[in-house]
Amino acid sequence: MTDLIETENLLGTYLRDRRAKLDPTVLGFAGERRRTPGLRREEVAQRANISPTWYTWLEQGRGGAPSADVLDRIARALMLTEVEREHLFLLGLGRPPEARYRKNDGVTPRLQRVLDALDPCPALIRTATWDVIAWNKAATIMLIDYGSLPPEERNILRYIFLDPRARAAQYDWESVARFALGAFRVDAARAGAAAEIEPFVAELCRVSPEFRAMWRDNDVPGTHTEAVKHIRHPVLGPLAFEYSAFSVDGRTDLSMVVYNPATPDDVERIRSLLPKL
Repeated sequence: MTDLIETENLLGTYLRDRRAKLDPTVLGFAGERRRTPGLRREEVAQRANISPTWYTWLEQGRGGAPSADVLDRIARALMLTEVEREHLFLLGLGRPPEARYRKNDGVTPRLQRVLDALDPCPALIRTATWDVIAWNKAATIMLIDYGSLPPEERNILRYIFLDPRARAAQYDWESVARFALGAFRVDAARAGAAAEIEPFVAELCRVSPEFRAMWRDNDVPGTHTEAVKHIRHPVLGPLAFEYSAFSVDGRTDLSMVVYNPATPDDVERIRSLLPKL
């Protein structure tokens, strides 16, 4: 069994499995009777714009390691999901692909239901560039009513640096702002979104001297997945939250941020405002 695992062509097996699951007629190929289901090797090669011989060698475990460009072409040809594409790179090159950022404008109904189920814990979904694309009722009460803002303004850094309400809510605004900016820098870089954030960073540097100074400091924080956060609420007064950030399964470009009330009393105080929405 050990020898079988060591000698098995895992990349070739995966490629054969993926092409067998595609419908040739949907992709514009003739639907005549075929000996095996799915696309032929030469059809995958045609869609990937690579040599049929080279693709055949890949499936047979010959010819050495493919380039990242070739794997990207094959991933598109086989219509792989992001998770499947990552698996293809791990098999072919022993590493995940370089991050490529894609803009998100919303979440699935299922993910929104998860957020709603977390009430009275404020919770939201943010992108790698810290745009907020989904939130629950408790977040509207405790953080900010993102629904009242234009979509292009639903950004956590924009709120922290440009909205007076953010300063009023924080006991140590500068520390919070500096930490958030460093975490934003890490998230954007990890997601391959350096080009996408350039106009946004330039805008905030122009309108916020504090942002400009902190950005030039190039501070990068340690882990920021868990912390205790203290805020002043205009109605409820001081509150403490256990702050946690989680990756969304299958969506490495998204994070779910949850503010868990630190005490039962905080839970009840937040719950008392929920019916008023």
